[in-house]
Amino acid sequence: MITAVELGLIYAIMALGVYLTFRILDFPDLTVDGSFTTGAAVASISIVNGINPFIATIFAFFIGGLAGVITGLLHTKGKIDGLLAGILTMIALYSINLRIMGKANTPLLGETTVLSFMRENQLLGTWTSVGLMFAGCLVAVAIIVWFLRTDVGLAMRATGDNEEMIRSFGVSTDNQKILGLALSNGLVGFSGAIIAQFQGFADIGMGIGVILIGLASVIVGQAIFGQKFIWIAALAVVFGSVVYRLVIQLALNAGLEVNDMKLISAVLVVVALILPQWKGFGKFANRIRIRGKAVQPNGVKEEVETNA
Repeated sequence: MITAVELGLIYAIMALGVYLTFRILDFPDLTVDGSFTTGAAVASISIVNGINPFIATIFAFFIGGLAGVITGLLHTKGKIDGLLAGILTMIALYSINLRIMGKANTPLLGETTVLSFMRENQLLGTWTSVGLMFAGCLVAVAIIVWFLRTDVGLAMRATGDNEEMIRSFGVSTDNQKILGLALSNGLVGFSGAIIAQFQGFADIGMGIGVILIGLASVIVGQAIFGQKFIWIAALAVVFGSVVYRLVIQLALNAGLEVNDMKLISAVLVVVALILPQWKGFGKFANRIRIRGKAVQPNGVKEEVETNA
């Protein structure tokens, strides 16, 4: 069960990237399935060739971001529909990822990774590693919340809310979309790099269906914990990713097979979309949110309500 929580926290970085495009930009980005593997491939091949694993993971962030830029350029400058632009980039990345790795699978056994210190000290699979990974997610959430409160972040949120209005103010919505896609896929590539180092290999098929995991994390988390404020919405994505992994683990423990994971993911998303319409679930979710408010310190300033 602890391993499921660890995986949920690592995938939460990817889900935060999906949150930026799906909720903030209102952009249907399918690049994720390819950029996740790209991040894993870049980090793995860099580590195998002797590059410091931390630098290799940063490489994965930037190369993932580059994939997002390509999708953004196809959509904004090439006037290609956003959904199709993402699909085209995702398909192209499959061949690029094979080129990067030179084969379908790159093992990392015996290599030093960013998780080696935890593995050597037998911290993986313990609550210590969960605490460290959760702290990492909190840092990512804090950076995203800070960014979305800057002038550039506010322009990006406005682009997702009402593109025509923000364009009338002289803001380049094309640049906002390209930047948002770059940040989103950078986070996805970063998550892919960590997952590869966590499981000990990068595989050409590891990104298939990742967009569904990201959407499930966003929808499930925000259905339970709400999305009224930016920081709540971002934290809900992290908790949603953990909840998703726990549900998957429970399903596997109940006798379902690994091959059923995609089916479980699809059912989970459907349930998350339907549940908020049920009055009983609405009361349950409101109780959680009220309890969350009750523990807030006095004097906390309310944030501007977002489109998230």
